[in-house]
Amino acid sequence: MHLFVDNLTNIDFSYLHPTRGLLGETWLASTLLDGNLDQQGMVCDFGVVKKTMRNWLDEQIDHRLLVPRYSPQLTLKELSNQIELNWRYGEQQLHCVCPKSAIALVESDVITAGSTAEWSVQKLQTELPATLNKLQLEFSTEEINGDFYHYSHGLKKHNGNCQRIAHGHRSRIRISRNNQPAPDLEAAWANHFKDIYIGTREDITNESESQYHFGYTTSQGSFELSLPKSSCYLLDSDTTVEWIATHIADALKNSYPTDTFFVKAFEGMGKGAIVTR
Repeated sequence: MHLFVDNLTNIDFSYLHPTRGLLGETWLASTLLDGNLDQQGMVCDFGVVKKTMRNWLDEQIDHRLLVPRYSPQLTLKELSNQIELNWRYGEQQLHCVCPKSAIALVESDVITAGSTAEWSVQKLQTELPATLNKLQLEFSTEEINGDFYHYSHGLKKHNGNCQRIAHGHRSRIRISRNNQPAPDLEAAWANHFKDIYIGTREDITNESESQYHFGYTTSQGSFELSLPKSSCYLLDSDTTVEWIATHIADALKNSYPTDTFFVKAFEGMGKGAIVTR
């Protein structure tokens, strides 16, 4: 007997890509369950399975940095409560030091929807009801008609997991100019934010000719991240979606002061901030 749960949950995270570097992403999770009927005439209780899987995905992937443990591009050092890593992609390099709770070490040489699903199933299998013979997990991206971008950030003032310095989102952008859709402006901002790390200037602890070094300490521990300047976009504020939307709207208004603008910036799927100017 097969059971399915479509659109089980969505997860926001960042991962290390072999050519694009640090990449923010949002995936939608769906599952297929194969098992035998119990005395209730059920394979399993949907409520139990959904809660178990959602909790695991939320704790082990959501708002983490996914790292392919077996990639030759990775140099990894596990300390007592922290992980230190270097990631080489092309002629670029990324360095990160953060609490272990902010990293997911995926047992693969590359992070893909398929490799991450396979790893997740291996970890989840023992936590689900014994009546289940097989668990399948599928990750997919939101279908977006229009422009979008991948961005990573960290929110040091956040009380929860958003404080992790390298988590991210795959996000739509919608802009209207004088009450008319402005696809040219949407495309321009999607290009500005392509595969970007949006950083706060005050979090810069050092910089070289080619790299920014970010760092801060929160309730979860100490975070450090160094990456190429070409991969960064700096704000004078924190990098919440509210401030990102405000920044875009203010920049548009400064460029076209006589026009009115509506900016809808998404943070992953189905949520975000709206600012008008």
